[in-house]
Amino acid sequence: MSVSTIEDLSERIAAVRAEHAERFPGPATGRQPVHTVYVPADRFSRTTPAEFGGEALRLFNTHTPGAGSFGTAFGLEPEIAALVRERVAAKLASEPVEDVRIDFEDGYGVRPDAEEDGHVAQVVEAVATSYEARELPHYWGVRVKSFADGAHDRSMRTLDGFLTALRDRLGRLPGGFTITFPKVVSAAHVELFVEYLERLEESLGLPPGILRFEVQVETPQVIIDTEGRTGLRDVVEAGKGRVTAAHFGVFDYTAALGLPPQEQRLDHPACDFARDVMQVTLAGTGIRLSDGSTNVIPRNDGPDEVNAAWAVHAAHVRHSLRHGFYQGWDLHPAHLPSRYAAVYGFHLDGVDEVIGRVRAWREQSAGPDGVLDEPATVRALTDRLRRAVDCGALDESALPKE
Repeated sequence: MSVSTIEDLSERIAAVRAEHAERFPGPATGRQPVHTVYVPADRFSRTTPAEFGGEALRLFNTHTPGAGSFGTAFGLEPEIAALVRERVAAKLASEPVEDVRIDFEDGYGVRPDAEEDGHVAQVVEAVATSYEARELPHYWGVRVKSFADGAHDRSMRTLDGFLTALRDRLGRLPGGFTITFPKVVSAAHVELFVEYLERLEESLGLPPGILRFEVQVETPQVIIDTEGRTGLRDVVEAGKGRVTAAHFGVFDYTAALGLPPQEQRLDHPACDFARDVMQVTLAGTGIRLSDGSTNVIPRNDGPDEVNAAWAVHAAHVRHSLRHGFYQGWDLHPAHLPSRYAAVYGFHLDGVDEVIGRVRAWREQSAGPDGVLDEPATVRALTDRLRRAVDCGALDESALPKE
């Protein structure tokens, strides 16, 4: 060798690699829900998820009684419409809600303390009885009020009251729980929220770090901070490992930019920019991304109303999927058929080719289209297949063998 020693360089290279691995551990593992259903706290009961599913299935069967009407309603190719319809029907009957968020913020509003305290108690009983009956969705949680608008005391009081009463009622915190922390404008608010969660865990005798949360990205200051930098990284670091996801808030964000009401929509280019920043900032961190909601719902059960709402919502879901956002918010039972139709259609369109490419790569041969895929591309294809299985679009048996 021409260089006498490289040991010092090797050690420094390893240190850089280790630091990078700590900051960017890779994508999150485990199942990601395809949506989060928001329900105002005063309207939530043990039967709410089942009621959402029942109403969604009624609309589904009424307005898309066969594969032809289903394919037309959701813009699906005829060759997959029947399969997608069959699997969406099964999903709506078995697991219509994958993730529910009991809302004490915008969807609930500002109310007297006694009234909100009463709804906290009501929600605790609903969650407890749902858990005991094994009817609680796989993922669930609460959205508290923001620290940015003067409602911080109410926010902490609600969370404390909810967790204390639930502990007393069940003796434990059911799995799948998360907190939604909305309208983040400063990493300092996240630091204070984390400090509060630490105190709450200690007071309740909970394991340190068990209370985790998702931040809502719905203010321009989180996209570009006061220093002209991307603000989201500081927000996540202020979470001290407790931040599990970043959810985009379409309407607060577009309103803050001054967009007119008719342009406050999920697929506006301004929203694409914000989501691009979220992706670049959080890629490889293990923090999941979720898109926001569509506010178009049917005003009645008429076919024109229902199909118009479905068309808008399904188009928004497909827009999110194409941009790598695999989760979004749903606000109404009518959103469930269009959510699953768009998601299942996305995963099943061309799935045989995807399976063939993964199988070919594992056999070290060219794929069905004659392309030799890169390892990173194969990881993306494998992730797509796993998402399809997790949400019910694809059977586990269809996956290529390891």
